[in-house]
Amino acid sequence: MHNNSRRPTRRVGVPQLAAAVSNAGGLGILTALTQPSPDALRHAIRETRKLTKYPFGVNITLLPSINPPDYEGYARAAVEEGVRVFETAGNNRAGHPGEEDIGGLVLLARAAQELKIPYIASGGFADGRGLASALALGACGVNMGTRFMCTVESPIHQNIKDKIIASTEKDTVHIFRTLHNTARVFKNAVAQQVVALERRPGGAKFEDVRELVSGQRGRLVYEKGDPDYGIWTAGIVMGLIKDCPTCEVLLSRIEREAEEVIEELQALRVTGKEKAKL
Repeated sequence: MHNNSRRPTRRVGVPQLAAAVSNAGGLGILTALTQPSPDALRHAIRETRKLTKYPFGVNITLLPSINPPDYEGYARAAVEEGVRVFETAGNNRAGHPGEEDIGGLVLLARAAQELKIPYIASGGFADGRGLASALALGACGVNMGTRFMCTVESPIHQNIKDKIIASTEKDTVHIFRTLHNTARVFKNAVAQQVVALERRPGGAKFEDVRELVSGQRGRLVYEKGDPDYGIWTAGIVMGLIKDCPTCEVLLSRIEREAEEVIEELQALRVTGKEKAKL
C-alpha cells in the first residue's frame, strides 16, 4: 500500500531522489524548473530512467517569477521524452498555502465532494497516521516534500537535513503575504527580515525584497549547508520528522504505520450484534 509520491521541491527533485522514491514503491517526481533548460530536463529524464524501471513523473510549478521560464518548452520536452505523469502546483499546498487560509482538512473533504477522479493529498504528511487520515478523507495517496528532503538520497547538504530534524512545527513563517503570493519557508533571519519589510507602513514591493529572496541564495543553502544564508522551503511537518532514513525504509515504515492505524480504527466498529446489546 505505497500510496506515496514525492512532492516537488525545487533543487531537490533531481534524478537520484526521484528514482529512489520510485524504486521504494512510491511515485518519484522530477522538478522541471530545477533544470536550467528544457534540454537539460530531457537529460534528467533519461538519467532517471537509467536509475529506475518504475514510473515517475515531472512537475512544472506555475508561480509568479522575476524571469518567467519556458513552461511550454519544458512541457514539450517531457511529453516528447514519454513522461505520462505530470504534477503542477500553484496554491493551497504546503509551500504555497494560498491567500484564503483554508486548512487541508476541509480542502480534502471538499475535494471528495467535488471530484470524480482520484486525487492526492499534499501538505503536512510525513508518517502512516497522516496517510491513513488522507485515505479517510477521500484521497488515494499523499504527496510529501519536506519529509523526502530529509532522506539519505536527498541531494541537499546534511546540515540542512539535521536542521529539519532539530526543528519543530513552529519554525516556519509566511512570506509574500502582502504581495498576494504567500509562501511558507524556514524561519531564519533572512525570512524574518522579509516579513519585517512587508509589515512596515506602506508595505513592500517585490523590488524591496528581491535580493533577500534570491533563488541563487536559496540554492546555496542546500549546497553549502548554511540554513541562515537565504530563503528555503520547509513545511510545518518538520515537527514530525525525527530521522533521516533511506526512501525504502521510510515508505515501508509509513505503509506499516498506516495499516496499524487502519486496523485500530476497524476495532472501533460496532457490529450488528453489539448494537443489539446496547
